[in-house]
Amino acid sequence: MLKGFVSAFRTPDLRRKLLFTLGIIVVYRMGVAIPTPGVDYENVQLCAATASSNSAFAILNLFSGGALLQLSIFALGIMPYITASIIVQLLRVLIPRFETLYKEGPEGQAKLTQYTRYITLGFAALQSASYVTLARNDAFFPGCAYPIVPNDSWYMIAVMILTMTTGTVIIMWLGERITERGVGNGMSLLIFTSIAASFPGAASTIWNSSDGVRNTILVLLLVLAIIAVVVFVEQSQRRIPVQYAKRMVGRRMLGGSSTYIPMKINMAGIIPVIFASSLLMLPTVIVQFSGNDPAEWVLWMQTHVADPGSPLNIALFTLLIIFFAYFYTAITFNPTDVADNMKKYGGFVPGIRPGKPTADFLGYVLSRITAAGSLYLAIVALLPTVVFVALGLSTSIPFGGASVLILVGVGLDTVKRIQSQLEQRHYEGFLK
Repeated sequence: MLKGFVSAFRTPDLRRKLLFTLGIIVVYRMGVAIPTPGVDYENVQLCAATASSNSAFAILNLFSGGALLQLSIFALGIMPYITASIIVQLLRVLIPRFETLYKEGPEGQAKLTQYTRYITLGFAALQSASYVTLARNDAFFPGCAYPIVPNDSWYMIAVMILTMTTGTVIIMWLGERITERGVGNGMSLLIFTSIAASFPGAASTIWNSSDGVRNTILVLLLVLAIIAVVVFVEQSQRRIPVQYAKRMVGRRMLGGSSTYIPMKINMAGIIPVIFASSLLMLPTVIVQFSGNDPAEWVLWMQTHVADPGSPLNIALFTLLIIFFAYFYTAITFNPTDVADNMKKYGGFVPGIRPGKPTADFLGYVLSRITAAGSLYLAIVALLPTVVFVALGLSTSIPFGGASVLILVGVGLDTVKRIQSQLEQRHYEGFLK
C-alpha cells in the first residue's frame, strides 16, 4: 500500500492529479469555515455549545461537513447536486427524451449534465431560502437565546440566499474539476471529505461519555467489522455467463468468445439509505414545528416514529431501504435492454433462449440478488444505531452504517482508479 503511494507520487502526471485533488479539497474545507454574510458567527458557536442541535438536520449537517449548522457559504453542501442527479435518473423512465439522450453517448450525456446543473441551481435557491427561514426561527438550535441572524431585513436575507446558492454552484464546479483533472469522482470525494471531517469530533464525544473507554473500544470494533463486511459485499458479484455465436462478416469469422455479465449484490449503492433517511426526517420536522402544545398524535409520532431507537422507526427504516433498493435497481438495470443488446450481437446465456426468456432469467436473478443486497443495506445501516442505543450513546453520532458505506465505497473506487493508472505505467498497484 505504501509502495503504491510512493510510486504514485513518483509519476509526474499522477502526482499532479493527486496534488490538484488535494488542493481542491483544501479549498472546499476553507469554504466550510467561512460564515455567510449576515450570520453572527459568535452566537452560532454559543448556541452550538449551550443548546442541543435539531436532530432533523443531523444527516444534512453530516453531508455538508458541519457547514449547515454553522450557516457557512457552503452550508448546502453537495446535496442539491445529488438530489438533482437522482431526479434526472428517475426522469429517464418518465421522459423518453431523457432516455434517448442517455443512449446517444457523450454528447447526449453532456446535455443531461447541463439539465442536472439547472435543477441543482433551483434546488439550491429553494433550500437556501428554507434554511435562512429556519435559522431566523431558531429551528437549528431550539431554545437558544442568542439570535443567529440579527439583521432580518429583506436585503440581508436576499444576500444570504444568493451567497448560499453561489456556494453550491462553486462546490459543483470544484467537484467537476476533480473529475476532469484530478483522481476519482469529484462529487463522491467531496462527500467523503465532509463525512471524514466529522469523525474526530464524534470520537471525542464517545471518549468523553460515561464508560468512555469501553464505548470507544466497542464502537471501534463495530466500525472495523462493518468496513470488512462492506468491502466483502461491495466486491461480490454474480457473473452471468454469455456466449457469442460465430458468424461471418465478409471473409472474417467473428464471435465465438465467452464473457459474463457482472451483477453486483448491492446494485443500488447508498441511494436507498439516503432516500429512507430523508423520508424518516419528515416526522421529526413535523414534531419540531408543532409548537409548545402539540396534539396527541404528534406526541405519539414523537415517541414511536421520530425516535431513531424506537421499534417502529427501525421497522419503517428497514422497509423503506428494501423498497428503494428494488425501485432504484429497476431503474438503473433493465433486463429487457440487456437481453435485446445480447441478441443483437449474437450473444446468449447458455441454456437460455435469446430474447424474452433471457430477459426473464436476468430479472429473476436480479430480484434474488436485490433481496440479499437490500437486507445487507438495512443491517449495515441499522446495526450502529442499535449498538448506540444499547450503549446509551446519541444516535446522531456520525459512525452510522450510511457513513461507513460512503467512505468505504468512495475509498475503494479511488484506490482502483489510482491502481489502474499505475498499471498503465508498469508500476505495481495497491493490491497484490
